[in-house]
Amino acid sequence: MEGWVWVCWVISCLLFLSITSSGESTDHNRRTERISGSAGDVLEDDPVGRLKVFIYDLPSKYNKKILQKDPRCLNHMFAAEIFMHKFLLSSQVRTLDPEEADWFYTPVYTTCDLTPNGLPLPFKSPRMMRSAIQLISSRWPFWNRTQGADHFFVVPHDFGACFHYKEQIAIERGILPVLERATLVQTFGQKNHVCLREGSITIPPFAPPQKMQAHLIPADTPRSIFVYFRGLFYDVGNDPEGGYYARGARASVWENFKDNPLFDISTEHPLTYYEDMQRAIFCLCPLGWAPWSPRLVEGVIFGCIPVIIADDIVLPFADAIPWEEIGVFVSEEDVPKLDTILTSISPEVILRKQRLLANPSMKQAMLFPQPVQPGDAFHQILNGLARKLPHGRDVYLKPGEKILNWTAGPVGDLKPW
Repeated sequence: MEGWVWVCWVISCLLFLSITSSGESTDHNRRTERISGSAGDVLEDDPVGRLKVFIYDLPSKYNKKILQKDPRCLNHMFAAEIFMHKFLLSSQVRTLDPEEADWFYTPVYTTCDLTPNGLPLPFKSPRMMRSAIQLISSRWPFWNRTQGADHFFVVPHDFGACFHYKEQIAIERGILPVLERATLVQTFGQKNHVCLREGSITIPPFAPPQKMQAHLIPADTPRSIFVYFRGLFYDVGNDPEGGYYARGARASVWENFKDNPLFDISTEHPLTYYEDMQRAIFCLCPLGWAPWSPRLVEGVIFGCIPVIIADDIVLPFADAIPWEEIGVFVSEEDVPKLDTILTSISPEVILRKQRLLANPSMKQAMLFPQPVQPGDAFHQILNGLARKLPHGRDVYLKPGEKILNWTAGPVGDLKPW
């Protein structure tokens, strides 16, 4: 009987939301809402004039030749490192005079060594990054002035600059020692984790904007799906029991709700995947430790309220995007109560979250479009860097002072690249 009460509530909620959405379709201002205060303002900041970036001119073996070898790198979820380089080359914040630069950028494509299945292999990444830093430290004086404290690197691996896809090994490795003073721009974000240092900038994964825009449906389409998810629940090859993959969150979702009529969940990806997401009220994001899931981006773009299942996660641009306002956070241990949690949210709260998600600035901040657009993820990265200025006195080393240990880390990382 209790299950039928939930179903009836959901049907009523869907009907209410559909009527409200249709009734507001002629009044754009009523269908969107802006967060007042810093969060709303920060997303619309213009970084031009607030910082200057010098780009090191590295040999093509660190970037262009790697991409030429495997163009698939342009389409995987870690492609931000490539597009960020392309963006900066023509950006108004670029300076050709390193003496006036606030930040220094080293364009190294560390995620472009792919398996036949398109998964990035991180095993050469530490040697490659060390090689690039050794090069810039020998050719230019700027690294040596600060040992990287005014440098930033885009490291969109699973565990950032720990450079490994298995968490335990990544933890054992830690952040590459020569990057200890640099600012890291990465997709990985988890509080109190050795692979996320304070001051890092957490960014969304790359999701092809054109592909999503091609599947947009009318904004007043009724949302007839309550909870939606498509994806793997178990990593059959490495974790068939489901305890490690997404820290067990996905396996728990499947075991508890595979037969629940409120949940449209499956491993099968239909041709209508994007359209279905736009018909859903809630989109599950059982991220575990992986904030780089494209589903988070898709949920925001398509106005599907993200249900974030990931304890201690640091989400993209967390100091600018009001995640608590637009999403629903569910602890990993509370996954079995997902139906009760979601059905207890009032239609008024749901509608407000939908209005906030409808704000164009919210969507723009999650994308790396080509060509670039004001307020997009590229600009949010620059905004994050600008907010760190001016550099403190501790950035510049005293004469004879050395902080980094160039011989620290696994022996294999010290081999020439």
